[in-house]
Formats: sequence, C-alpha cells, structure tokens
Amino acid sequence: MARFMSRLWCKVESSGRHVPIILNAVLVFSITAEVSYLVLVEAPLEPEQKKTDWSTMWKAMHLFAQYFMLGNITWNASLFVKTNPSIRGVFLGGDTLGQGWRYCYNCETHTPPRCSHCYDCNVCVLRRDHHCVFFGQCVGFHNYRYFLTCLFFMWAGLLYAVVMNAEVFIVILKEGVTFHSVMLLLVPWIMLVSGQVTARAFAFAFIADTCVVGFLLVAAFLFFHVVLMLRGQTTREWYSTRQPYNLGTLANVRECLGNYWYICWLCPLIPSPLPGDGINFKVTGSLEPMK
Repeated sequence: MARFMSRLWCKVESSGRHVPIILNAVLVFSITAEVSYLVLVEAPLEPEQKKTDWSTMWKAMHLFAQYFMLGNITWNASLFVKTNPSIRGVFLGGDTLGQGWRYCYNCETHTPPRCSHCYDCNVCVLRRDHHCVFFGQCVGFHNYRYFLTCLFFMWAGLLYAVVMNAEVFIVILKEGVTFHSVMLLLVPWIMLVSGQVTARAFAFAFIADTCVVGFLLVAAFLFFHVVLMLRGQTTREWYSTRQPYNLGTLANVRECLGNYWYICWLCPLIPSPLPGDGINFKVTGSLEPMK
C-alpha cells in the first residue's frame, strides 16, 4: 500500500509540474485570440475607415506583428525548456580546481563558480540564476538567452494587447462613463455571477484586466533581469555588494546573449554562440567575501 501511494504521489507531482506551463499557454493563446478579434472585427474603430484599402493593410500589419511576437514567445519558451542548463553530460575539468569551486554533496562532485544545486531539478546548474516555476526549468548559463528573449516578447505582446484594448476603452469613454462599465472593468467576476453582463462582455473585460496586470508584472521582472545582465550578475548574486564578474556593459550583454547579441533577440533561430563555457569565468575582483 505504501509503495502504491508513493508511486501515485510521484505521478501526481510529475503531472503537477506541467500545470504552470499549460496555464501559461492557455493565457497566451487566449490573449492572442482576443486581440485578433479586436483587429479583425472591431478595428478600425471608425465606420467609414472599415471599407478602405488602408483598413485591410492595417489589419495585415497588426496581425503580422501579433503572430511574430507569439511565434517568438512559443519558440523561445520551447528552446528554454529543451535546453539543458545543468552539469549533466558536461566535463567539469581536471584535477586542478580554481578559486570559487565547491563540492556538492547531493551531486557528489566538484562544481565550478556560480554553479549551485537546485532542489527542484535535483541537479547542479551552471551559472544558476533561479528556478522558473512557470516553466518548471532552471534558468542557467545555456538557456538564459531564451528566457530573457521570451520575457521580452511577452512584455511586448502584453503592451500591444493593452494598447489595443485601450483604443476600445477610449471609444467607450467617448460614449460616456457609466457605473456599469466601470464595475465591469474592476470586478468582472461579480458582474458575471450577478447576471449583470453577458459571457462575451465578461471574457473581454477579464482578458483586458489580465493584460494590464500581466504587463506590469512582466515589465518589472524584465527590468530586473536587464539590470542583472548589465551588471554581470545573477539573481543569487544580486544581494552581494561585490561584482567580481562585471566585465563592462557590452561584455556583460555578450556573456548572456552571445556574440551576435544585437540581432539574436529577433529570432531564436539566429545562432549566437556564447563566448564562455559556463565553467570558467573572467574575474575582475575577489571571489571571497569581504571581511
């Protein structure tokens, strides 16, 4: 019985790791569907503009931009999950260990600087930044580019969705602000349960609110990681007053995004080899804590 419960719990735990990924996918595709509806049906907002050639071109450009961002989000997320950031299959060096090396008792091996053990992945990760709960994967040396680029396009996509929804709100405000419309935007769930709005109006208001909240959260997260990249730090190194791996702004960006950092963010298919190997790092200061 105990063995059966243990196996059952392992299966439930394994399935639970995929729940955040599924929820993220549902959210991204729901926002994409809602914005596509706004572009194809609602916009342009002026009736006399809907029959012009500019209307067709306008919709085509918006749809291209929208699905370009969606493609980058899904592709970068896929590469992020598939890329192994851990020490598995990596030759860590010979017998001579340099400054900053530690011994991991869980993995039973010496690990290089900036490498630490993740108890969720149960393995040491090269240049570990943090464990991303939303993707069930650690952010490390080999997949940091895909993580940061995916985050950027999520921010751009949410900004685009906020702007599109804002245009509809402006039209509503021109017609007059009512208590009903304000409550719909602030508490859509209560309005739906009380029968004050239709399911279509609720879905529109709920996704619009989600876009605004998501944009603010992703913007803060993206800003934080951009600052970390420019300073040559990881999330684990953020609280340290020392910056021994700070090589300068341009070199720090190249360390994270690769040699072709200025163009690789446009598409995950663009190769951009990293200058390092995740084991040896250029040091500009002491790795030992200040006394």
